[in-house]
Amino acid sequence: MQRLKQKRMRKYVCTQYQKSALAYLDPPEEMKVSEWAERYRMLDSKTSAEPGPWSNERTPYLVEIMDEFINYETEEIIFCKCTQIGGTEVELNVLGYAAQQDPAPVEVVYPTEAMANSFSEKRIKPMVENIPTLYQKYDRNSGNLELDFDDMFIKLVWSNSPSGLASFAMKYLFLDEVDKYPGASKKESDPISLAKERTKTFRNSKVYITSTPTIRTNHIWREKEGADAEKHYFIPCPHCGEFIELRFDNLRWPGKDKDLVEAYGEDAIKEKLDLLEPVNEGEGLSNADRAEYAFYVCQECGCVISDAQKQAAVKRGHWEIVRQKTRFVKKVCFWINTLYSPFVRFSEIAKEFMDSKSDPEKLQNFVNSWLAEPWEDTKLKTSAELVLERQTELPVLTVPDWAKLLTGGVDVQQNCLYWTIRAWGDFITSQNIAHGQAYSFKDIEDVMNLQYLTESGTPVVVNLCLIDSGYDADNVYDFCAYNSDWALPCKGSSNPMKSHFMISTVNKDYSKAYGMNLVMVDSGKYKDMIAGRMHKPNGRGSWMVYKGCDMEYAEQVTSEHKVNAKTGNGKTRLEWAPKYSHAPNHYLDCECYAMAAADTLGLRGLYLQDMQQELPEQRKQKQYIPEEDWINQNENWV
Repeated sequence: MQRLKQKRMRKYVCTQYQKSALAYLDPPEEMKVSEWAERYRMLDSKTSAEPGPWSNERTPYLVEIMDEFINYETEEIIFCKCTQIGGTEVELNVLGYAAQQDPAPVEVVYPTEAMANSFSEKRIKPMVENIPTLYQKYDRNSGNLELDFDDMFIKLVWSNSPSGLASFAMKYLFLDEVDKYPGASKKESDPISLAKERTKTFRNSKVYITSTPTIRTNHIWREKEGADAEKHYFIPCPHCGEFIELRFDNLRWPGKDKDLVEAYGEDAIKEKLDLLEPVNEGEGLSNADRAEYAFYVCQECGCVISDAQKQAAVKRGHWEIVRQKTRFVKKVCFWINTLYSPFVRFSEIAKEFMDSKSDPEKLQNFVNSWLAEPWEDTKLKTSAELVLERQTELPVLTVPDWAKLLTGGVDVQQNCLYWTIRAWGDFITSQNIAHGQAYSFKDIEDVMNLQYLTESGTPVVVNLCLIDSGYDADNVYDFCAYNSDWALPCKGSSNPMKSHFMISTVNKDYSKAYGMNLVMVDSGKYKDMIAGRMHKPNGRGSWMVYKGCDMEYAEQVTSEHKVNAKTGNGKTRLEWAPKYSHAPNHYLDCECYAMAAADTLGLRGLYLQDMQQELPEQRKQKQYIPEEDWINQNENWV
């Protein structure tokens, strides 16, 4: 039988070049960002307190944030956080994942050029060098601000560089420490919006925004409030098993209530005092000693949770949606504070608060960097409800009998003019008797020239009204020139002044008001006075309103709070800022101008008028007899 010949298979030998080419055709291994980090990421000793392989178990709350980058439905990821919680590590892990698993253009935006250079040199490059799969693709000739790989690049720019923000299309955009960007609270271009424009070309782009918060009107808190969904981290209580959120309110130590009162004022925390420790506990102990007694109380069962128990519970925790605006979530926000950190004990948090409570700047840093909350000065905190508590029994348009002055304030806007009239008495006692909106200077003239009646029926008129000349200055100057007997222009000072107000002059040659007095107003000082006196109960020295005062007015005069703001030279100072973005504050400005008007008329010395005592009877003057009369009367003297 003839043997069937088998068809011989030809043996192909692949060259090294062909093997290398085929390797690029292999699809990357499917894995999550957290899985990639645990497999490849190495922490070096220069930048990490715990060098070695990355472990998701150490910071389990970062896992879902990292994996959100591969969720095709999510377009933006916001991480509002405390410091030293791992926000930068998320960024580095995603950068490494993108370079290895999904190569595409990447842009990272920092507040300054120096920060961009530092991050590249000290964080990105060491990470790449410690991961062989990345180092093979990395071009060692790359500069600090543009790291080139075989099939992608990472570009680092800074927020005040418009050309850098608008140069290339990007799939991945990282915005780091956004509250240090310009345009947060000033009238500047928004670098976040400018940078986001670069991602429109890519259908599946991802934007990562992270920062510790500063104030409510800055970038990160606005992004948080604008997210489609907000997630908080919940852990199981080791005693009752209920999932709870770790909050500063439930952290206890001896004398905590006394510390809170010192930091925020009693009015701000009066609803919490019953839940805290007695005031007298902890007396005689140092802050460090009291902090060592710190413990966490479960808000569900009231049991004490230790640091060790917290560590174990955090590993079994999960993220929960606490607020959701839309059914389809494209913009998700993660929020977390220092209480979850595996590197910080409860006692350290308590001590940091106690050491910060007496210094507004340190206290703001604690609230921002440890609690991940926006700052506001609660000692001067005001609210619409507080204004309504200052209502008297007198109706609108009625002047109290104790009043000695009436002053007005006008805030000029594009569409209307806001105005207020306030009565003033001894010891800076005051009451608003009327306020409203006018649509022409003629209306302002009519309002300010009305005769208002006191309780006893005596007619009185406005002594002086200050009108804001910051907008439409020419018309304001002309109006004040025609009504110089009761109206003066004013202007808010851009920098703090030594005194509350200063008299200057209008120096516009062509103006009818040339040479007229111009009142420069330090609005910050008057806002301090208004907020402080608003907390006084009705009576002497209080800041009051008429019965039936409307909510719009109450909300506007309390629309700002005091915060620490950075100046141009890098220092910080306390400034008044809107509580929320674009919050109207027109009536607050009016009240500042009305108080400044009263100040120029001698408000602080009004009480002296009643303290003057009647002069004692003058001693009878000696009667001087004219010389000629003296001679006539004594003509027989010779």
